[in-house]
Amino acid sequence: MAEIHLIGRAASPGLAIGPVTMLTAAVAKRTASDDPAQEAAALRAAIEGARAEIAEQIKTIQGEVADILEFQVAMLEDDALADPAYGVISEGIAADHAWRLALDVEIAGYRAAKDEYFRARAADIVDIRDRVLAHLSGVDTVPRITGGSIVAADDITPSAFLAADWSHGGAIALAAGSPSSHVAMLARARGAPMVVGLGPLSWNGQPPALALVDGDAGTVIFDPEPETRRLFEQRMAVANAAQAAADAGRLESARTAGGRRIAVLLNIAAPEDLAGLDPAICDGIGLVRTEFLFEASQGLPDEDAQYAVYRRILDWAEGRPVTIRTLDAGGDKPIAGLTIDDERNPFLGLRGIRLSLARPEVFRVQLRALCRAAVHGALKVMLPMIAVPSELDRASALLDAEFTALRAEGIACARPPLGIMVEVPAAALRAEAFGAAFYSIGSNDLTQYTMAAARDIGAVADLNDTGNPAVLALISQTVEAGRKRGVEVSLCGDAAADTRLTTALLATGLTILSVSPIAVARLKAAIAKVRS
Repeated sequence: MAEIHLIGRAASPGLAIGPVTMLTAAVAKRTASDDPAQEAAALRAAIEGARAEIAEQIKTIQGEVADILEFQVAMLEDDALADPAYGVISEGIAADHAWRLALDVEIAGYRAAKDEYFRARAADIVDIRDRVLAHLSGVDTVPRITGGSIVAADDITPSAFLAADWSHGGAIALAAGSPSSHVAMLARARGAPMVVGLGPLSWNGQPPALALVDGDAGTVIFDPEPETRRLFEQRMAVANAAQAAADAGRLESARTAGGRRIAVLLNIAAPEDLAGLDPAICDGIGLVRTEFLFEASQGLPDEDAQYAVYRRILDWAEGRPVTIRTLDAGGDKPIAGLTIDDERNPFLGLRGIRLSLARPEVFRVQLRALCRAAVHGALKVMLPMIAVPSELDRASALLDAEFTALRAEGIACARPPLGIMVEVPAAALRAEAFGAAFYSIGSNDLTQYTMAAARDIGAVADLNDTGNPAVLALISQTVEAGRKRGVEVSLCGDAAADTRLTTALLATGLTILSVSPIAVARLKAAIAKVRS
């Protein structure tokens, strides 16, 4: 068979070669009763069993994986999801068939959505469907993936991904899928290359035996010719050598070829992201996302629960600065009972600091926990989605009030420095007008709002470029405002980990970059090549 070249969309970087595994799920069979009441009871038990199973998984993990599973729990707890199934069960349809019919309609709706965010969640609904079917039949329907293989499929569920061992290599090549899907997030966190949107994977006769995946360029070659394979293996060897060299310098401080010191900080989503990491790899933590504390199945966290988590992170840092972002809910991060359901344009609505100020009873609890934690290390607090100085002023007044109240109660506390995320062009253009203790540039939203283009919408993804002169100009302007005011400016968005942008970012005057732990070594190696 001649080699097959397919071009898709890059979803997780890296190169991989391996045998092809065509992903197929086991089909569960079940003997139904003739009693609609028994069938309805069986479905209720299966839904509860699936929900409990996921809840048990969540107890052992945190971070992005927990967030993904929390989404599934929230869906299973929504009665509206199962109502259509119960409706057809009452008409004499078996529970498994009724559930499949109802969920297939839901899946089709997600896949047809105009918003890529919702299309990307289709795989999660497939996962939910199959989990419940497994509980109905007593058969595990999660497909098994051999370590080191190239998974080829229309799409892949989070359960199938999490069941595989990606420490032995491997990659994912999907006919459909999305770079913003939950599996794509998991692949990036695990270092598994992934390409989506390849189109129909149809073969004449035997499926391919071997594949080459380029997660950087978004290409896949099935059944490569010997020379194609040889050249690809050469590229992999060079890339592996570069990564090994970068890893060797992971504990070294970051300096440009010209000797300029650059601080490299970490972005984390939960304390578990720090497990097994030596604090010496970084100069501190530049972003702690606190959304994980507010997941639906846990309810809104109380002051003591938040304080314990913040202190745990500060203890790990061993005196290095730790910047904790207040709740950044809304947009693509809905939280049941807190954010607004079915908001017409959530990215331009009540999100970030706007939501916190609208819900002061929730915001005050977080501020109290942060003040209490501040006595245990170099804690800084930053506010997301600031657009005008009055938002900072109102948040600062609330922080002052809670700090004063804690002192009056005789509780150990400190008032942490209060900074802002620069994500809205209005804040970048008038950064000097904000009395912030520091600025942290969120390149994801700053780019999205400047270019009016979302990175997860394929038709305009090429416009969503932090390297665009307009975005770089706003970053430079923010850095200059920080210099004039004598306060630090960092960048904590995804652009900091994109080594193709390192030279351009440092040219703006930035001296502090914050990235996920997996990107530290690669970033330090890129910084060392910058001649300034």
